[in-house]
Amino acid sequence: MAKLTYRFHEGKKEWKDLLGGKGANLCEMKNLNLPVPNGFVISTEACRNYLIQETKSLSGSLVEEIIFQIKELEMLSSKTFGIGVNPLLLSVRSGAKYSMPGMMDTILNLGLNDKTVHALSKITGNRDFAFQCYCRLIQMFADVVYNVATTNFGTIPTETKTEAEWKVIITNYQKIFATMTGRKFPQDAYEQLLIAVEAVFSSWNNQRAKVYRRIHGIPDNLGTAVTIQQMVFGNYSAESGTGVMFTRNPATGEKGVYGEYLLQAQGEDIVAGIRTPESISGLQEAMPQVYDELTKIANQLEKHYCDMQDVEFTIEAGKLYMLQTRNGKRTPQAAVAIAYDLMTEGLISEETLIARIDEEMIGQLLHPTFTDEAKIETVIVRGLPASPGAAVGQIAFTAEAAKEMSRKGKKVILVRNETSPEDIEGMSVSEAIVTARGGMTSHAAVVARGMGVCCVVGCENLQVDEEKEMASFVDGILQTGDFISVDGSSGRIYLGKLTLNEAETSEVLEKILKICDDHAAMSVYGNAETPRDIKEALLKGAKGIGLARTEHMFFQADRLKMMRQLILAEGSRVDEALAYLKEKQKNDFRQIYQILGELPCTIRLLDPPLHEFLPQDRQELRGIAQELNLNSHSVIAKAKSLAEVNPMLGLRGVRLGIIRPEIYQMQVAAIIEAALEVSKEEEITVIPHIMIPLVGTIKEFSMAKDSCVEIINDLFEKTKMRLPFEIGTMIEIPRACLIANQLAQVADFFSFGTNDLTQLTYGYSRDDAHKFLPTYTHHEILPNDPFQHLDQEGVGELMRMASEMGKQEKKSLSVGVCGEVGGDPVSISFIQTLPVDYVSCSPYRIPNARLACAKAAIANSKIKKKISI
Repeated sequence: MAKLTYRFHEGKKEWKDLLGGKGANLCEMKNLNLPVPNGFVISTEACRNYLIQETKSLSGSLVEEIIFQIKELEMLSSKTFGIGVNPLLLSVRSGAKYSMPGMMDTILNLGLNDKTVHALSKITGNRDFAFQCYCRLIQMFADVVYNVATTNFGTIPTETKTEAEWKVIITNYQKIFATMTGRKFPQDAYEQLLIAVEAVFSSWNNQRAKVYRRIHGIPDNLGTAVTIQQMVFGNYSAESGTGVMFTRNPATGEKGVYGEYLLQAQGEDIVAGIRTPESISGLQEAMPQVYDELTKIANQLEKHYCDMQDVEFTIEAGKLYMLQTRNGKRTPQAAVAIAYDLMTEGLISEETLIARIDEEMIGQLLHPTFTDEAKIETVIVRGLPASPGAAVGQIAFTAEAAKEMSRKGKKVILVRNETSPEDIEGMSVSEAIVTARGGMTSHAAVVARGMGVCCVVGCENLQVDEEKEMASFVDGILQTGDFISVDGSSGRIYLGKLTLNEAETSEVLEKILKICDDHAAMSVYGNAETPRDIKEALLKGAKGIGLARTEHMFFQADRLKMMRQLILAEGSRVDEALAYLKEKQKNDFRQIYQILGELPCTIRLLDPPLHEFLPQDRQELRGIAQELNLNSHSVIAKAKSLAEVNPMLGLRGVRLGIIRPEIYQMQVAAIIEAALEVSKEEEITVIPHIMIPLVGTIKEFSMAKDSCVEIINDLFEKTKMRLPFEIGTMIEIPRACLIANQLAQVADFFSFGTNDLTQLTYGYSRDDAHKFLPTYTHHEILPNDPFQHLDQEGVGELMRMASEMGKQEKKSLSVGVCGEVGGDPVSISFIQTLPVDYVSCSPYRIPNARLACAKAAIANSKIKKKISI
């Protein structure tokens, strides 16, 4: 029979699968000889065994082990469980492998009953303390086991009471318990314990736990461990308290202890946000010896775990006890700062640094802020800045209202007295979270930081009436749907809609991304063609431009007019349009080359069909004819002749370059003239990379390339200047993948256009796939949207075939990926396994792509090492 329970000294931190995060770390702290109350852990295996049973009940062998462990605790503590003059009281806590704050349930003071409460009162000499603990047990037992809200019992009295008064209160609590649950509160301590264990096991599948796991990608089959531990009491006396502390600031990453504590309180008080706690710095003055011991332990734990720790502690009568340590949740800003600092301090390697930053974190890190002008607006409420960022939205006072407003496409700000685990779905769809109560380690603060949502807590001058769906502040009232602006970095809340600034990459993040570049095997380029976007791409760390789409340059009013003249006119009017457009394009390319210098830039020749530059409405076509001084009947006829049944597969790309060669010739002339001029002016060597799209046969590529080369040589002869250039092809037709070895003989580079390659491989239209892809992914016909995450089995194998064949034919062949998946971390992980030199994506995805390339290279290197071994 497998062992199902483990005393703290028997486990270690690596056993999170078996003992859960909480249990494994308690074992580790015990092994470090830190002051940890004695206890044991019921394994996740026991939970899984329980959950798979049709009739849920604890096995006889597990019950025997639990009883044995309790007897061991009685011996260690010289106390007895459920009887005697010195009662042993226990806490029962859940703890899965992954930290799930507020998701699972806790019961404190277990073992109290009508008899032991008097024994506790007598041995402590503190009757109020003993009966308050008993009240709390009844409340928590009803809440955790039977889902009865603690509010049904009212507030536990804090003032001094006589024994008779306490007896009345306890009797009333037990009556409420019986009324709400249909059963008496159990007086047998072992019955309490076994029911509590079953409740924790069952809570693994409660709704809020499922939602949290779904949001954070935690598997459903892990199960939770149960930690059973001797109680220590933060509410025992004036020299007692409880607190939560981080070894570094979880909002900024600044080194130094950071946290909060409450005197005469139990652990759940501080995380529930019921009372607003004091800053941990106040403990240094209140209890200097305890503070010194606590900070010493905090530093020891951080060095031991090589990460920022989130520590829970209790002080009982001036003695410190450690109740938990775990890797602390942190904001994206703090995550990058902490990881970088730990690396510079020598605690972690560069590879570990990269592993600790994730792509979502970087996206969240680029939080917007309010403009300086906006900040002049009057602040209506101030609170504690729990999670940074800025957001504008409409108020919702309940999680359900937040979800409904979000479904309607509204930006929501959730305003509550305090949040609880039941609010998780509403929190996840909100732009910001505001609470009237609670501190920097309250539920709202911890969850918001983990989600990267801006949050302000402890707004004490904000009175929230959730039933009436309104909140009042000094000068007014807020109602559902009102717009407010929340600054999670300063704790300020403004009325109305403030103007937002887009966030900028932080210095620390850029240092980390440069380390990523050193570890990456692939370079990251940008997809951009306007000066603004190219500058943004370079600012985000692009090593060049992998895709400049020339069709985007034709939609300015004057150019569109000439493009239409080129399409619709004849003879000299066509030449006039070509000359005009060439000069405009040349100026565009000059700007590009002036910004990029000698960095590579791949310019794609015109790709879309010509009809995209024309309206479909006949009246508009008549207007164009009049504007261009052309015959309206011939214009309408010409437009009709250009219309296609399936334009995606029609006259576009290289086919257009062959049917209307003057268009590609004009573009190539503009590219080369711009490159020659900038090379001369800047005294650099610009190397144009000209890309021919939608190639499916070697002959069509060769014809288009020869036409381009002829123009280039004529320009070299005319200007008496020369420069190197490359002409390559976009690989976006399955046939091109199959003949890649032939194409490599005449093409200087390949660039995979995964958008069209996916369309043509699947036979899906990207513009229409949204009509069926949700159903396909729901029924697992497809694992995901192949336009967002590369299809590795089909499209990916075509890419592998083409890149390998191309490189074998021509070792100098450059291969890139410039479709949407070029910025997708999941796709990049696969692309890393191909002989690809770079990926290219939109400017704002470049930081994520740089990180993903480093992660993929490190992972691929580890795989190769394992294979070689």
